[in-house]
Amino acid sequence: MTCQGRSYCGHPRVSDVGREVRMTGWVDALRDHGEVLFIHLRDRSGIVQVVFSAEHTPPQVCERAAALRNEFCVAVTGRVVERAKDTENPHIETGHIEVMATDLTVIAKSKTLPFPISEKAMLAGAVVKGVGSVAEDLRLQYRYLDLRRPTMQDQLIKRHRIIKCLRDSLDEQSFIDVETPVLTKSTPEGARDYLVPSRVHPKHFYALPQSPQLFKQLLMVSGFERYFQIVKCFRDEDLRPNRQPEFTQLDIEASFVDEEFIYELSEDLMVRIFEIGGIALSRPFPRMTYHEAIDTMGSDRPDIRFGMRFIDATGIFGNTSYGIFKQILKRGGCIKGINVKGQSENLSKNVLQNEYAKQIVPGFGAKGMTWMRMINGQLESNIVQFFSNDEQRAIIERFRAENGDVILMIADPSYDVVASALGQLRLHIADRLGLIPQDAYRPVWITDFPLFNVTDEGITSNHHPFTAPDRTDFDPADRRSLLALRSRAYDLVINGEELGGGSIRINDSDVQQKIFQALGLSDKEVKEKFGFLLSALDYGAPPHGGIALGLDRVVAMILGTSSIREVIAFPKNRSAHCPLTEAPSVIAHEQLAELGLFDPAGERRIAGTQEDLDLIDSLSWVSRIGIDDKERPEIAAALKEAARLAELVKERAGEDEPLFSVVNATNLIRKGAAARISPLAENGELFRNAPSVKGRYFKVASILE
Repeated sequence: MTCQGRSYCGHPRVSDVGREVRMTGWVDALRDHGEVLFIHLRDRSGIVQVVFSAEHTPPQVCERAAALRNEFCVAVTGRVVERAKDTENPHIETGHIEVMATDLTVIAKSKTLPFPISEKAMLAGAVVKGVGSVAEDLRLQYRYLDLRRPTMQDQLIKRHRIIKCLRDSLDEQSFIDVETPVLTKSTPEGARDYLVPSRVHPKHFYALPQSPQLFKQLLMVSGFERYFQIVKCFRDEDLRPNRQPEFTQLDIEASFVDEEFIYELSEDLMVRIFEIGGIALSRPFPRMTYHEAIDTMGSDRPDIRFGMRFIDATGIFGNTSYGIFKQILKRGGCIKGINVKGQSENLSKNVLQNEYAKQIVPGFGAKGMTWMRMINGQLESNIVQFFSNDEQRAIIERFRAENGDVILMIADPSYDVVASALGQLRLHIADRLGLIPQDAYRPVWITDFPLFNVTDEGITSNHHPFTAPDRTDFDPADRRSLLALRSRAYDLVINGEELGGGSIRINDSDVQQKIFQALGLSDKEVKEKFGFLLSALDYGAPPHGGIALGLDRVVAMILGTSSIREVIAFPKNRSAHCPLTEAPSVIAHEQLAELGLFDPAGERRIAGTQEDLDLIDSLSWVSRIGIDDKERPEIAAALKEAARLAELVKERAGEDEPLFSVVNATNLIRKGAAARISPLAENGELFRNAPSVKGRYFKVASILE
């Protein structure tokens, strides 16, 4: 069957009355009145009502129509007529006309549906049962049916238009679309790589790219000056509701530019694509430093649609007699709070004390919360009596408190705990009380990030190791100097959602070498992982920078969907599983053997088996204890002696392993000694070989990953 002469279901209007049409599509819904059968016929363009009646339709056609069911694929021929007065359907574009059928062909039948697909009522005012209550995994298992729904098709069509707008806009500004490799080299970018084994090069692996970072920098060295790509990226990272193991980003890089160029370009693109969703963004986008974002909203992706910014109250309580605050300040802590304006009636004492102070805030990582309400010009709370009159007046002035306001404060020895917990509390309260305007879109640039972070593993890059520092005269061995560096990086945040980020890159090989040294990479590691980049930077690399926008998140925000999975044709579920294809799946042994990963006959040694296994490295990994070069000979000797004894036992026991120990069982717990801290813990010697330390405890990785 061909589409020649076909009319689309969503196109006919009153002006087409009297015209004969041939339409193809799916039966969206049926309504049988005995002598007359009505169906909604749906294709990508929309829905039209088709009528099969004994008066206008041949008997054999009516007979075939009586066997129709939802989602049958059919072809219909008929004449466009105007609907009788008061029978119009305002819920569909073609609601003022209908098609009187004269012929019907059933192209393909459909089994009973696992969930409803129809989204349009056949009668005005009727309720259609949608997929709102259908389990997401069931929708994903039958994604080809889920995608038939007009809502899903509309979202993917709009996604196409958004991407087309981006391509057209960048083409206007002389950007070139260049594809970069998908099979590449594993490099550290903050998340685990997805690895692909090579058959041609046994025991070697490709990595799927977390981003095209190094290749786009090489394109700048190549002289293309302006590059972009709509690219798939892959990250094997911990799952969150709005993450996918594979995602799409708009990747942009340009030479001879600074931050202002990236801001101008990105804002222009965002304004254009948000207009597709009927959303107007104001320019220029405001800017906020990383420090200000953390200090006033507790997040580097702040939601600025509403106020309630943090107020530092530490100075108020320098001479306080309130024990909790006094102890925290003695330990160098801080006290911050927010003023929830005019919400006293919506936050009762019970809610503040028993829900927030005892349950919600501790769940955010803080030990508790202090609250006060402003009633008749006075502060009211269960602890207000512990504060002096001067302190109470200072609180009112600092927080600009008025009657009906609620002041919430968090105190802790750790600034990070205060900022993080208060930031989460700010969002929780605003969401609970409906203080966040839902139809507002407030973008903001976050700038001046720290170049490095301190983690349990040491110093790491905040973004990635190719981000330019704010100055280059730093000593890579001076830890304090490194932590004071700021990066020339920037993130684009809208409504508390990070939609993209980028930076000005390093274009000097000496500076790049210093960054690698600061990260603790050896010369050998640098050469193996980044030798090609350093070599390229020695050949007249231009200053360059760029940005990557997460298209799935951007499109989801523009279209107002609850999840990025709603704007991806075939997404994975929340556990990175595809219910449709059952990926990931077990691979046949023959395929594994061909890749050198499995030997079903036991004839060959393969990577990772005893032939290549270093027992000392294995012992170090299992015990999560570092073993240095000086200790290795002693441990090797102990392992050798253990192997000798094992052979001796086996020799004396014959073929059978001993079933019990000849040594009497003994309680090895020390007797009578009082608990004490080991001197080795006091002087730090005990923790010398620990993989990482938290307080006075070994911090080890989970045995069950």
